Amino acid sequence: MSDLHVVLKVADTEYVISAADVLHVESYSGATRVPGTRGYVGGLIQIRGRVVPVVALRARFGLPSVEPTLDSRVIVVQHGGRTVGLLVDSAREVVNIAADELRPPPEIMAEESAGFVRAVAQLGKRLVMLVDVGRVIGEEQDHGR
Repeated sequence: MSDLHVVLKVADTEYVISAADVLHVESYSGATRVPGTRGYVGGLIQIRGRVVPVVALRARFGLPSVEPTLDSRVIVVQHGGRTVGLLVDSAREVVNIAADELRPPPEIMAEESAGFVRAVAQLGKRLVMLVDVGRVIGEEQDHGR
């Protein structure tokens, strides 16, 4: 059995998110900054009549920020009852990945990636990493802030 995944790019690396977590993908035209939020929170955007916080994956992954381009996208995800936008460099593709193609990340990578990567998969000659959406949006840390 295979599941659909949205392929996204951050820097030069390809990641995937389960399509089951994705509500929609939108072009990015900027966000309203919110004072006092963590550095990886890009601000708030309004999408389809709803105000959604945006997590900049470059900042969340500890990478240098870049100016958004025409390819920049916000992937609106719903996880654990929360709706959050993930700002990525691009998202253009949906792929099928069978559950048995997803392998745990190597131990050193799992430690270094702060748990953001749940698994890796080979797509032809490409290697993609499955993002742990709950960890990326900071579910376990944001309460009481």
